[in-house]
Amino acid sequence: MPRKPRSIDLTQVVEWDNGRIERKHDYLAVEEPLEIRIGEYPLTVTMRTPGHDAELAAGFVSTEGLVSKRADILKITAGEELTGDGSATADHRNVVLVELAHSAAFDPEKMRRNFFAASSCGICGKASIDAIRSRALRTPNRDFRLDPEILIRLPDSVRAKQAAFGRTGGLHAAALIDDAGNVLVVREDIGRHNAVDKVIGWALLEKRVPLPQSILFVSGRGGFEIVQKAIVAGVPVVACVSAPSSLAVRLARELQLTLVGFLRRRRFVIYAGENRLVTAAPPPVSEG
Repeated sequence: MPRKPRSIDLTQVVEWDNGRIERKHDYLAVEEPLEIRIGEYPLTVTMRTPGHDAELAAGFVSTEGLVSKRADILKITAGEELTGDGSATADHRNVVLVELAHSAAFDPEKMRRNFFAASSCGICGKASIDAIRSRALRTPNRDFRLDPEILIRLPDSVRAKQAAFGRTGGLHAAALIDDAGNVLVVREDIGRHNAVDKVIGWALLEKRVPLPQSILFVSGRGGFEIVQKAIVAGVPVVACVSAPSSLAVRLARELQLTLVGFLRRRRFVIYAGENRLVTAAPPPVSEG
């Protein structure tokens, strides 16, 4: 039987607490490299938390523009499945092989970057921001409307489903939520962009992409790449617990995506697309 990927590791630490020293066990979020291959061509290596690797690969090739629909992916082979007998080495466990249909355009010389994406990476390895923004990204569902009361319940709803975070405190979460506030899927990873790729990959493999009636929730900050991935997947609303970046806000405004930050308790800040959340324009900010 193939072993279940470990997302949590146990280690021994020394805790200093107001002068009192105690040796104890503590949990760590596992971080290992994952190589994504298109056929025999190495595409990228990303640092991730093991688990849901096929979804991560599916989400990555989708948000990077290699595929647009489920039918573009013939097969995804991950981990021990590469050997078929559960005898995979650590190298096998950290490889995912994606086979694309003939209809999916793939130029290995153009697309292969061989870059190393650190867990906190935003858009490292790409030639330029312009290369991303030049893609044919479309404004997500303009008619989508959302009750703000649904938004303020999201942090607690998602946190309740973060099994690994509760033990390690070291993982980001991404979740897809429907327009009624139901949590469709939650994925955790040491890299927030990986967590986003996992939930989008899940949706792609379930033939749910595009996602015109969905919300993408991110437990950390909202960077440029997260907004870009949401737009590619057709998600109209992105909600983040922390602040977005300036480039994320700029892209959200250009593509008319609703971007919410500092979603905590009964307060949040709308950086773009407020029309999906409020019906009346707020009063102008006083210059005095």
